[in-house]
Amino acid sequence: MTALPQPPVYVVDDDEAVRRSLLMLLFPQGLAVQGFASGEDFLAGVDLQQPACVVLDLRMGGLSGLQVLERLRAAHSPQVVLFLSGHGDIPMALDAVRQGAFDWVVKPDTAVLLAKLPLALAEAAERGQAQALWAQLTPREREVARWVALGESNKAIARALVPECSPRSVETHRANLFAKLGLANDNTLGRWMARHAALLH
Repeated sequence: MTALPQPPVYVVDDDEAVRRSLLMLLFPQGLAVQGFASGEDFLAGVDLQQPACVVLDLRMGGLSGLQVLERLRAAHSPQVVLFLSGHGDIPMALDAVRQGAFDWVVKPDTAVLLAKLPLALAEAAERGQAQALWAQLTPREREVARWVALGESNKAIARALVPECSPRSVETHRANLFAKLGLANDNTLGRWMARHAALLH
């Protein structure tokens, strides 16, 4: 299997000293790294549809880290968020994970950050690949995929589609989408779509 390209790392923190220290920590790791002084600068300065790991401060002036996360989710972005929090922000960080953040690190624990980055980068690369595969499907194949993931039969899907089509056509769409996504059966499709549901639109 071909290795997925390594996504960049974006450091978003309005504390210049923290931001610079993180950039100095990450540059020697061989990562493509860029810093932003605010959530607004970050959202305006990057392509949200490209995979990346965002090391994001929870508390900032202007847009908060949680608001930036909301913007990423609304854009169906494949970018993975690792939150930086103070000790007093741990409940907020846990809530952020429930809202879709990948994980969180208490400042200034750089060892934990370096330990979590490879997993976050791998997740970002996988999300980007999932979006690229989904984009190869035709609109009709995406419709069929959603019904197949729900466990519906070809006949039931054919009746549900607008305009209605034949079960044989559904069977063809099903075979095509499995081939394009590299999946073997209905169960694997269901798990794949559940895992990447926030990205597929």
